[in-house]
Amino acid sequence: MKNIQSNMTGTVLNILVAKGDQVKAGDQIAMLESMKMEIPIESTEDGVVSDVKVNAGDFVNEGDPLITLE
Repeated sequence: MKNIQSNMTGTVLNILVAKGDQVKAGDQIAMLESMKMEIPIESTEDGVVSDVKVNAGDFVNEGDPLITLE
């Protein structure tokens, strides 16, 4: 299992994947807002989404887990 983490502090605008989705490295999985900018979060590796740890509107810090891949 591998956690995809937030690369900065901000608010989760939306989650673009759901549990069971197959993703490839480079696929967008979430969108954050930080400093009035929208920041796409990409998967760092291929895998299947086993858990979504955040919801739209949640505040996250740099390093917080967003998505778990198997």
